[in-house]
Amino acid sequence: MASSQLDGSWNRKLKSGQIAPDYTLDLHGHNLDRAYDRIMSGLDQARMMGARVVLVVAGRERPVDPADRASKRGAIRAKLLDWLAVSRHAEAIAAVRRAHIRHGGEGALYLVLKRPD
Repeated sequence: MASSQLDGSWNRKLKSGQIAPDYTLDLHGHNLDRAYDRIMSGLDQARMMGARVVLVVAGRERPVDPADRASKRGAIRAKLLDWLAVSRHAEAIAAVRRAHIRHGGEGALYLVLKRPD
């Protein structure tokens, strides 16, 4: 999973909120197991649809003690990047960026997917 495989134009458009997500995954209300399953199946679906920008609504980052990640607020957000990095989707993700305020701001991320081969 790369953090900077976007050109300046993509970065500017994402930062200004000019790019609308092709697919949205809202993980609110899920426990860790359900959130993991939802993100993996949702990315399967987004990739099959040919989506380029996936909006993942996972809540704001919060300090989370590693021992308490299963139940505290912020647990999904704390795990999300780790899940993506080791998932079957890792190689398909060109970049991860914080969402524009109109798409959730600090509580959401854009996953920019590579073009299918």
